[in-house]
Amino acid sequence: MSTNSRSAVRLTAWVHGHVQGVGFRWWTRCRARELHLVGEARNLRDGRVAVTAEGDRRSCERLLALLRGDRTPGRVDEVVEQWGEAKGGFDGFVEA
Repeated sequence: MSTNSRSAVRLTAWVHGHVQGVGFRWWTRCRARELHLVGEARNLRDGRVAVTAEGDRRSCERLLALLRGDRTPGRVDEVVEQWGEAKGGFDGFVEA
């Protein structure tokens, strides 16, 4: 995570579309690690993927842009975002 924890944020993004069973969580994990973020990508029962990422705001914004981009596996119809303060508790970025 960011070396300056005071600037760390938490992004929670709910990704709607055809995003399960297509490598979306793996792809998200790879992008998050490239951006030095910690967190998780988790399948939800309703077909969405919930992404929780912590790190510096700029890197989280970049991940959000990638989630909304046209190069994701599957098909993203909508991404709903929520921002907050980093809470910690993550060790790396994982597929949950």
